[in-house]
Amino acid sequence: MPTISTNDLKNGTVLDLDGQLWQVIWFQHHKPGKGNTVVRSKLKHVLSGKVVDRTFNSDTKVESANVDKREMQYLYHDGHAYVFMDTSTYEQLPIADEVVGDASDYMLENQMATVATHDGDPLYIELPASVELEITYTEPGLQGDRSSAGTKPATLETGKQIQVPLFMEQGTRVKVDTRDGSYLGRISG
Repeated sequence: MPTISTNDLKNGTVLDLDGQLWQVIWFQHHKPGKGNTVVRSKLKHVLSGKVVDRTFNSDTKVESANVDKREMQYLYHDGHAYVFMDTSTYEQLPIADEVVGDASDYMLENQMATVATHDGDPLYIELPASVELEITYTEPGLQGDRSSAGTKPATLETGKQIQVPLFMEQGTRVKVDTRDGSYLGRISG
């Protein structure tokens, strides 16, 4: 495996530490009053999602994992796995429910997503920061209530439930943040 210096860490870099894959989500070079410079970091375990703080001595060699990220098209769920297709080779890749995780709340068939793999094994799915989905069920809107003060639950076409303003109606297309499931706005047209 290729090794890199902790001085060359970047957000998104995947490290192989003791046979475990960790993605760098934050790092900072720190020079204490006395002593050597250290690199403080927050690392996210690629498979479990657990986040830990880790400090490295400056210029320490660490193994970087070769992670292949490819844009793939989500085709369907077969009951056990989500099936994605590489649009350049038409090769289909089944990805276990546990690997897809919460991303399934925002995925529609034929949608594009980034699939990260390591040695051919799927690690995680990256979706765009926001997606457009249709509200399939919500209580009727209150006429004249255009204030942003109140919200109500709404079910999206993927089955995910989010909070939307009171005036939203069934059949409305909305923009949703895929990181936290928050309502970002109505799609007009």
